[in-house]
Amino acid sequence: MSAALVGYSSSEEEQEEEGGAGRVAQGSPRCPSASRPRLPVPDGLPGDPDPDEVASEDSSQHGGRIRIFAHERGNWATHVYLPYTVEEEFLELLELLVSHARTYVSSLAAADEFHLSLSQCVVLRYHWIEPFVRSLRERLASFHRFFCVADQVKVYTNQNKTRTFIGLEVSAGHFQLLELVSEVDRVLEEFDLPTFYKDPSFHISLAWCVGDMSGKLEGQCLRELQDIVDGFEDSALLLRIQWEQIRCKSGNKYFSFPLR
Repeated sequence: MSAALVGYSSSEEEQEEEGGAGRVAQGSPRCPSASRPRLPVPDGLPGDPDPDEVASEDSSQHGGRIRIFAHERGNWATHVYLPYTVEEEFLELLELLVSHARTYVSSLAAADEFHLSLSQCVVLRYHWIEPFVRSLRERLASFHRFFCVADQVKVYTNQNKTRTFIGLEVSAGHFQLLELVSEVDRVLEEFDLPTFYKDPSFHISLAWCVGDMSGKLEGQCLRELQDIVDGFEDSALLLRIQWEQIRCKSGNKYFSFPLR
């Protein structure tokens, strides 16, 4: 089985995702229509972004991760996702999975933040952050809290095969996630940004490593990891997740959109 493709950003802003988005999907991004008019540039732009937003291009400072787009001052890496606050039992399961997977790929690193992505990592100009967030808030205001189940272990690679991920794929709740993505996509189209992927594989990333290690992690290793999940005490309850808010991260800024 070939590795699923996920559009993870390789910038330091997206260490997971997505997972923190992350990001989370298969296939190719849907491109907005070339005929769609661009939004006008507003008068009186705000000042330069915070110095923390300016990042190093040295991959050695970011665990060997490589950017999929070059950093440019005034460009803010932006990502929309569902944050997942884990319980102690989840961390116990994570430790079991990562420890076992390291017998196949010793360089695996466990994620320290967990989320389910609703967008690719895209680039926003600084002066578009406020209208982008405002549009998101308007489109997401009517959504209610919902549950999904993330209990299927799967191996992913990013677009340029520079990183490999182990994630828990959603097996229930897919329809609600697609509805959210549809609204996020509409906002992205307003700003001529790439939308999410067709036929997405929604998941929560658990661990990652540099390079394409999918061949080592799939097959026997993947089956053993799934056995660990299936046999973990109360895994059915533990991996049934209620989503309570959507979050947008743009550079070093976070914006929250509570679900009703």
